[in-house]
Amino acid sequence: MVPPVQVSPLIKFTRYSALLVGMLYGKKRYDYLKPVAEEERRIENEEKKKREELERIAKELAEASEDSILK
Repeated sequence: MVPPVQVSPLIKFTRYSALLVGMLYGKKRYDYLKPVAEEERRIENEEKKKREELERIAKELAEASEDSILK
């Protein structure tokens, strides 16, 4: 087995710098996208409530028309 090669300090510094920059970029990007996603979820929940209400009303109307005496 070949003994490990000594890695240049410049390469080590570059690798860890890239790692740190990537972590900082990820944090910044997450902080930017988090409020956008929360707003999208809020809007989606509002639309879901409206859709469920319309479905409930349609179901009630369908049941009311079925139970008519004037068939």
